[in-house]
Parts: sequence; structure tokens; C-alpha cells
Amino acid sequence: MGFKTGNFPEVDPATFLDLPFRDRLRAMSTHWVDYGFGTPKMVHTIYILKLLVLYLGIGLSLATFTSGLNVLDVGAWWNQPIVYQKLILWTVLLESVGLAGSWGPLAGHFKPMTGGILYWLRPGTIRLPPWPGKVPFTSGDTRTVGDVLIYAALLLNIIVALILPGVHTSSIDAAITDNSGLVRPAVLFPLIALLVLIGLRDKVIFIAARSEQYLPAIVFFGVLPFVDMIIALKLLIVSVWVGAGVSKLGHHFSMVVPPMLSNTPWMPFKKIKRAHYRNFPEDLRPSIVAGGVAHVLGTVVEVVTPLVLLFSTNRTLTLLAVALMVAFHLFILSTFPLAVPLEWNLLFAYASIFLFLGFPAWDGYGVADMSSVWLTAVIVAALAFFPILGNLRPDLVSFLPSMRQYAGNWASATWAFAPGAEEKLDEHIIRPTKNTRTQLLATYPPEVADVVMHQLLGWRSMHSQGRALFSLMMRHLGDDIDTYSLREAEFSCNSLVAFNFGDGHLHNEFLIAALQRRCNFAPGEFVVAWIESQPIHRGTQQYKVIDAALGVIERGTYKVSDAINEQPWLPNGPIPFDVQWTLEGDGSNVRTREARMQETDLVVRP
Repeated sequence: MGFKTGNFPEVDPATFLDLPFRDRLRAMSTHWVDYGFGTPKMVHTIYILKLLVLYLGIGLSLATFTSGLNVLDVGAWWNQPIVYQKLILWTVLLESVGLAGSWGPLAGHFKPMTGGILYWLRPGTIRLPPWPGKVPFTSGDTRTVGDVLIYAALLLNIIVALILPGVHTSSIDAAITDNSGLVRPAVLFPLIALLVLIGLRDKVIFIAARSEQYLPAIVFFGVLPFVDMIIALKLLIVSVWVGAGVSKLGHHFSMVVPPMLSNTPWMPFKKIKRAHYRNFPEDLRPSIVAGGVAHVLGTVVEVVTPLVLLFSTNRTLTLLAVALMVAFHLFILSTFPLAVPLEWNLLFAYASIFLFLGFPAWDGYGVADMSSVWLTAVIVAALAFFPILGNLRPDLVSFLPSMRQYAGNWASATWAFAPGAEEKLDEHIIRPTKNTRTQLLATYPPEVADVVMHQLLGWRSMHSQGRALFSLMMRHLGDDIDTYSLREAEFSCNSLVAFNFGDGHLHNEFLIAALQRRCNFAPGEFVVAWIESQPIHRGTQQYKVIDAALGVIERGTYKVSDAINEQPWLPNGPIPFDVQWTLEGDGSNVRTREARMQETDLVVRP
């Protein structure tokens, strides 16, 4: 990869769409092994500059100068609690504005690169309430002036909390003789209320703000005495680490590591990348090397090391564990994972140092030092509730509150548009941008834009969900799959609601229904294959097929083992499905169940 030029797939753009769908998929997946997206390094440089200038430069200056500290005197502020508090608030602000995770071209935002505030300050854009019709005053899917005002108040509240100097409390003054105080609880309570309120109106903003992690921290800031607050913050970060580590148990995470490393810009050696696949280019399933990297350097480190940090009273052991977690997050950051949560990883690297070296267990900040064992039990139970529920019933909880980030076990979807149907989104949806392909047309000719769109499908095909999603599409569209435009739903969702972080719950049938009300697709014009995450105790995943005009037309399950044992381009045809319900009616469905089965020679178990 050059600085301004990337590594484009070795295909002829002029004739690429003439190839059968599976041939296109194979070309993209094999290209991915050596080059990932093939992104020019200029793009990565933009992200690095954003991280250094916006996040660190401005964020640290704001956190220190407003607290009476000098940003250049690192020794004076690295373990000041108010700096840690304000860095969390700064991160929440950037996430809420759309300038942190899910930003830029690596998240599907090409022109403009920012989603977030451009959508959420605009009445008429789509909003997605978490429980439409079940919570009073949350029904509907259109952003109102009231929603915009709540969002503006949220941003203003965060800014006020950032710029006001700290206040001293008896609990921090008793623990630290020389301190700059804490963020004022009086400005944190309305912030908590606004996050909850806006979350009930639009789960997209709530999730974009990463409220599953930062909202508990803000609550701890506001209500707990200092020592309890520090210990609670340790329990919070450990719950994030351990939850993520536990969720990596299984087959999915082994399939995340190879494409992630293939997309790493600083790794130039094809031999190392290919070593993570069984037998390039014929067998692109994960190799033993990939499994070792995933479950030793990944799962074991992320479960064991945080527990060491939480309970260790040995200085050397704690220092080594902190160094390992810092390296862990910096490595993830360096791979530029999709959704690009760079700020999050940098914050967690700093948090490892601040919490476990700045306030170590041997100085009175161990779990046993909390003021009440009952308070400890309540906090642990609260922090464990959503991860446990989300792993057992992923249909009820976003994968982010479930603490399943990076696990590879996501709700996902693929969209398919009949010729000309995708343009209806550009024509009828109120938003500050256009479809992903339309954005690309500002830079590339149409045939090149089509190849880039297929690169997104190639990325999805490298994961277990891709095998299932494309199998469903092959089954429901039959030979017409070669004429439909297939789209990676995560990127399409980004262009419609401003944000997506791998969460298929943001583009389930509720969003499809919102699009249908605006675009009036005919049956068969817009078809969606959608799958839920795998419950931790089951070997199957649930799926839905949605026709925008008809709603859900089929439900069922498939075996995870069938998906992970196939190649990305499905040379053996669709994987088998256990169809549990199919919409019966007047034949206006895309195809009858029997016709689809005949066309694909699908074996459907009774």
C-alpha cells in the first residue's frame, strides 16, 4: 500500500458485475487475505492525526487547564482523579458528536466523514426507540424538534462539566492531600438523566455515546465517596475486559483475528498474514496459528490479566499486568479495526495505569476496602446483569451492553436491492448524506465504486455470519442474486442513522419498516437476510428473512458449525437451515418456500 494509492483487487471493474456472485465473492475474499481493504496509508494517517490532535492534544489540554494543572507536567496530573473523569467526559462528547468510534471511511462515512451531530441535530431524520410503543412518549421513528433539543442539551451539559473547575469533597481530601478536586456532581446528575431520556427516544445516540460503559462511570462519579468510586471504577473496567474475554470463547473469535491482521497497515509480510489461514488461496478458514493468537493472546489475556489486576497486592505483578493491558489496547488500536474505536482503546490503556498503579490495592484501594460489602455486591450484580443476559438472550440486549466487543459474535445483516430500488433511499430519506455507493461516486467511477462495495461483502464473508447471510440470499434470490445489488448492512445503516458499531439491532425489522414507510418498496425490491448473535449455551443462531414490503417472511435457525466449516465464497452452495416459520399468503412473496428449496437444492430439516 502506498501513501495515496491503495491495493485495488485484481479484477476488471468494467466486467466485474458480469461475474457470478460467488466468483465476485471469492475474488474479494482472497484479495482480503493479503491486503485487507487495501486502504491508502493516507487514510490511516488522518485517523492518527485525529487521535493525536483532537483526542489527546485538545482533550488533555482541556482536562488539565480547567483543573488548574499544566498539560506538559505529566507527573503532576497522570493520577489526578479529575483528569481521568474529564477524559471520560471528553470521550463521551466526541462519541456523542460522532467524532470518535464509527467515524470516517473505515466505518463507511466517506462524504462527509462525520455522521453523528449532522443527523441528530436535524429534525426529520430517522430515530430508533429501543421499545417502540411500550414506553410512553417514545413511539414513532422520526426525529422531532424536541429530540434535537434534548440532544443539544446533552452536548451542552457535557461541555459545562468539562470546563468547570473541580470541587473538593471531604472524601477525596481525606484520601489525597494534594488534589484538584472532582467534577461537580451537580452537573453530572442532569447528564445522567439526559442520557437515559435520549436513550429511550433513540437507542442509536445512547449506544453511540458508549453509555453501557461510560454511564455507570458517571453514576459512580456522582454518588460514591472517593475510595468507593475508585474501587467501583476498577470493577467496571474489569467487567468490560472479562465480559469481552468470556464472549470470545467459541469459534467466532478465531475467525476475527485473520481478517483483522490482514487489514493491519503496518504488517507488510504476506507470509505472516497467510499463516493465519489454513491453505491460501484454497482454504481460508482460520489456521492453528490464528486460533492460538485468538484464544491465548486474546481470550486468556483478557480474562486472566484483569483478575490479576483486581486482586493483586504485589507491586511487580501489578506493574507487569498493567503493561500487558496497555500493550493489548495499543495493539488493537494499531490494527485499525472496523468501526475504528481508537479513542476507546487509548482511554482504556490510560485507565489501566491510572486505576491500578495510581490507586493500587496495597494503598487501600482493593476490593475489600469498599465501605460496604453490600455495596460491592450490588455493583457487581449490576455490572454483571447485562453481560449475563446478553450472552444467554442476545435478542434482548445489544452486543455492547453484553460486553461482546470484538468477539465476532454479532447480529448482522445483508441487504439486497432489485435493479434501481436502492436509489429510493437517496430520493426519500431525510439525512445529510446519501447511500454509501453514492458517496463513493464523488471519488470513483461507477464500476470502481461497485468493486469497493463488494470489498465490504468480502470482509463480511471472512466471518461466520457472512456464510449464513450469503447462503440465505442465494436461497431466497436464486439465480437473481447475480442481478441484485447486495450491501453490507452495517455500512448502509451508518448512512441512514449516522452510526453503527457492528450492532445488527440497529438495522432490524424496525428500521426496515421505517424505510418502507418512506420509500414504499414493492415486494421483492428490498430483501434482508438478518441473523441474531449466538447464545453462549447453544450451537445455533436464529435468522430472519425480511421483505421490506411484506415484513418478516421467514424465521429459523442454522448450526454455527455449518457456517464456520464453509469457505467465504460458499463453493458447496448454501449451508443448511432449519426453517421454523414461513409467511404463507397469496404468492406475492419473493418466491414460495418450495420454489426456493428447488432452486438451491436446499435440505431443510423438519
